[in-house]
Amino acid sequence: MAARQQMAFTLGFHIVLACLGVSFPAIALIANYRGIRHGDAEAMLLARRWAKAMAVLFAVGAVTGTLLSFELGLLWPGLFEQFGDAFGLPFGYEGLFFFTEAIFIAIYIYGFDRLSPWKHFLSGIPIVLAGIGGTFSVVAANAWMNQPGGFEIGADGRLSEVNLFGVLFNDGVWHQVPHMLLAAYIVSGFGVASVYAFAMLKGRRDRYHKVGLLIPLTVAAIAMPLQMFVGDFAARQVFDNQPVKFAAMEMVPTTSTDVPEILLGRYVDGEVEGGIRIPGLASLLSGFSTDTEIQGLDTVPPEDRPPVTIVHWAFDVMVGIGTALFGLAVWFGFVWWRKRRIPNTDWFLRAVAVSGIAAVVATWAGWVVTEVGRQPWVVYGYLRTEDAVTSQGGLWYWFAGIVGIYTLLGVTAVVVLRRMARRWREEAAVGSPYGPDVHDEKTPEGAS
Repeated sequence: MAARQQMAFTLGFHIVLACLGVSFPAIALIANYRGIRHGDAEAMLLARRWAKAMAVLFAVGAVTGTLLSFELGLLWPGLFEQFGDAFGLPFGYEGLFFFTEAIFIAIYIYGFDRLSPWKHFLSGIPIVLAGIGGTFSVVAANAWMNQPGGFEIGADGRLSEVNLFGVLFNDGVWHQVPHMLLAAYIVSGFGVASVYAFAMLKGRRDRYHKVGLLIPLTVAAIAMPLQMFVGDFAARQVFDNQPVKFAAMEMVPTTSTDVPEILLGRYVDGEVEGGIRIPGLASLLSGFSTDTEIQGLDTVPPEDRPPVTIVHWAFDVMVGIGTALFGLAVWFGFVWWRKRRIPNTDWFLRAVAVSGIAAVVATWAGWVVTEVGRQPWVVYGYLRTEDAVTSQGGLWYWFAGIVGIYTLLGVTAVVVLRRMARRWREEAAVGSPYGPDVHDEKTPEGAS
């Protein structure tokens, strides 16, 4: 139990930094592009400052990611003993993308005052591409655990043949990778925008803060509708390929048609208690007809079912928050389409201010659905979690140490970022690296 809880804690911590590491550079590059292309001094200033924040978050993420790598081998010896030749392949490629990202982050930050504007901008593009490649590698490994493929099992029950492309491009990759990549851009988009929305609520409604809100919010608003589409596609893939997980997500006790959509509620002794029922909606969403049959939890023994209530609630939280963020994106998009400006009400800014943490909670909930919903399997249909996890004693002490280290890292990162923000606010006049001083810049189109 300690090993599983430690893994959940470290993954929950690291996934936030991973999202920022994957997508924050792209947001900074958009500001950088606007700064060069349109001579926008505030956008260029934001790019420079976001790059510094990006470096701090990358450094913390590198530490937590390295610890996570050690944990995989130490806490899950059964997984690597039996499936290491297949499961380890994507992680090898992730290492290459990680080092590529680290190298070009250093070049990008170092090059602000040393390269020509466009050469400097181009030096940031490999960071974005490496983030996408790293996401593909890590999520491909997780997708393989959900829908394993690309290998043969020998007569001795061990791997006898591994197909690299079969592992990397397993059937789960096609929905899990875009779902996670979009989640990363949504977390960073709403997360960065929420910082500037909070500042604007405190009265800092100058152009610098409006541009700081506009760029990441636009990224999130574009990603959100795509995520709704991809999320629906992903749910249908789970319906087809992991019916027990899907039954837990929708809390379906017995196989039937015209299955209602149940919001909240509990699963107790094979029965659903409480909750709000919408007749026929689960069948309709699954197969575009209320006659669609959904496999129930009763088709497998109790020991082969995941913790149903946890998975169901996590699914409800993810979908509920996702729908709310989609509504926020529509609100922003509609006002921008009609008036070419950010909605100027405090309620909109309040909604954006909480959207960052909401996006993080939705991402956590999504990973609970993915990981807890697969239980009791670590490799679906092949290896049970109890056979993969370590039986080593004394793990609670190690877990306590990990909690202490991660807490220290988190607090340090927050303190450093807050000090950076405070120093930037105190600067009376800051020059753009490639343009005129901030105070000489006129208010450009679209940011008022």
